[in-house]
Amino acid sequence: MHQPEIPGNTGAVGRTCVGINAKLWLVRPLGFRVDEKSLRRAGLDYWQHLDWEVADHWEDLLERIGETRIWFFSRFATRSYADVEYQAGDTLVFGSETSGLPDKLTKVNADRLLRINTTKHIRSLNLATSVGVAAFEAVRQLTVVEP
Repeated sequence: MHQPEIPGNTGAVGRTCVGINAKLWLVRPLGFRVDEKSLRRAGLDYWQHLDWEVADHWEDLLERIGETRIWFFSRFATRSYADVEYQAGDTLVFGSETSGLPDKLTKVNADRLLRINTTKHIRSLNLATSVGVAAFEAVRQLTVVEP
């Protein structure tokens, strides 16, 4: 999550990450302290099982995650998140609740910019909902279900 602002959304995303065994990265600045009660409340008692770290800035994150294929989510993208063949180790990046991802990330990564299609009646989905939709699509593609 790139510069998330609302602790409840981040807590809900943390809960989703626990559910799919994914690591949660938070890129500063954050709109809250990571020890806030509301952050942990949204993650309920799952927070203790969450693998998470905070990066001081975007370049710090890139250095720490190493080689990975990165997908950026934006309501301004034209390519659907469902049209991607996700691979193990992919990184999904979501922007802040009020401003999304900064231009410095979306412009240079236009070939990896994805959207979650919605009707014209809303600007975008809630951030935690968007993360859940995209993350579970990636998991669906990567999970082999045996009969």
